[in-house]
Amino acid sequence: MPFRLTPRDTAFYAMFTEAGRNVSDAADLLTGLLDPNANREAIAKQLREREHAGDSVTHRIMRQLNTSFVTPFDREDIYRLASALDDVVDAIEGAADFVVLADVGRLPVLMGEQISLLRRSAAETADAMSRLKTLRDLEPYWIEVNRLENEADQVYRKLLSRLFSGDYDALTMVKLREVADGLEDAADALEHVAHAVETIAVKES
Repeated sequence: MPFRLTPRDTAFYAMFTEAGRNVSDAADLLTGLLDPNANREAIAKQLREREHAGDSVTHRIMRQLNTSFVTPFDREDIYRLASALDDVVDAIEGAADFVVLADVGRLPVLMGEQISLLRRSAAETADAMSRLKTLRDLEPYWIEVNRLENEADQVYRKLLSRLFSGDYDALTMVKLREVADGLEDAADALEHVAHAVETIAVKES
């Protein structure tokens, strides 16, 4: 790691750790939608709170970025990482909100697999965010998130095939497709987080 005469602003580490926990909390809440007896409105409300919390920490990171003389990583990488973390929660909240607003019925089994993969990837992400300060042993994280995203892509394609198979009426198919797309966006955003971390680790090594 390069030597610096000027102390770096370390406030970013705690904020990224907070953002990572928020991502994992949002993914955990999302699993509640799979229970047919769940109070979906309450889950969507909790996810809106997670989305607001995500916006708050993202804004704090951006303010810190604008006032810090020496940042721990390249400014563009901090911006990219913060934005990707925010995108994850936005996508999760948007999918859940649509489930409620469109009165989507029981979610298909394959959608449950999507959510399970998201939850695992989000947990990996939260753990990685807490270890940004040292940047040690992070390669297994981005490899695993990439693997989970590839698996999520396969599940997404299977789900689309099922939706267009004729088993669903047109309106239900359209509703479920919207939710599936939102969950796929969240998986993509988690992979973008991992790519940002990999870029930072390579530059700082």
